[in-house]
Amino acid sequence: MYKIIIDSCGELTEELKSDGHYINVALEMEVNGTRIVDDETFDQQDFLKKVKESPVGPKSSCPSPERYMEAFKGEAEHVYVVTLSKELSGSYNSAVLAKELYEEEFGSEKKIYVFNSRSASVGETLIGIRVQECEEAGMTFEETVKNAEAYIEEQHTFFVLETLETLRKNGRLSNLKAFVANVLNIKPVMGSTPKGEICQLGQAHGMNKALKLMIQEMLAGLTDSENRILAISHCNCPTRAKAVKDEIEKLVTFKKILVVDTAGISSMYANDGGVIMVV
Repeated sequence: MYKIIIDSCGELTEELKSDGHYINVALEMEVNGTRIVDDETFDQQDFLKKVKESPVGPKSSCPSPERYMEAFKGEAEHVYVVTLSKELSGSYNSAVLAKELYEEEFGSEKKIYVFNSRSASVGETLIGIRVQECEEAGMTFEETVKNAEAYIEEQHTFFVLETLETLRKNGRLSNLKAFVANVLNIKPVMGSTPKGEICQLGQAHGMNKALKLMIQEMLAGLTDSENRILAISHCNCPTRAKAVKDEIEKLVTFKKILVVDTAGISSMYANDGGVIMVV
């Protein structure tokens, strides 16, 4: 038996939620003094309203080692943990500490491995799906880990934001740069580095052009698409996400394309109108 634990930055589709092998471990957020748990109680519309009205940017806190240890329990002999990039959060380090504490207390009969996704959002989801494919194919624990780590090495994350306000409020972007970008309607196309940090890939005038540029960036490094899953997550913009999916389907064939709405942490990163794409 196996279990796939994904921190709540990774969205689970309804199919995965009912699968029985997946569970989320919640991160928490704070908006202007209000604490919000990123679990099934998360209200995206209320959260986005609070973020928009707040003079300061939202903050997040990772799950405690105790929360991860609780998630390790159960009959599963193989436990795989997928966290958002350790360059963006303490979730990975918390999970690693939880593994060490759990093995000190209960021994190492249960095999546990923690993946640093070097991504976020549906990037984590795709890693979980790869783990499940390996397990269902009869691979050993060690073979599954090796295969999934190889997949992480070749995975690419892209995103376009409607607004830079959250980055400005968090001090990650100067007021002048955010002001100029908003006034001129400049939309940066962002991506992840091999290490799991955020980088800018390009920029375009207007959201539609930026989304097309994001698709071009994705296609430029794409190989073997027929055997790959593409995942798209969006923050409160299903029509925009569908347009991205439709455009991609005109250009290339994937084994499957998943489209999900962002959960709490991803909503915090993407903000209202943001689109994330991972392959």
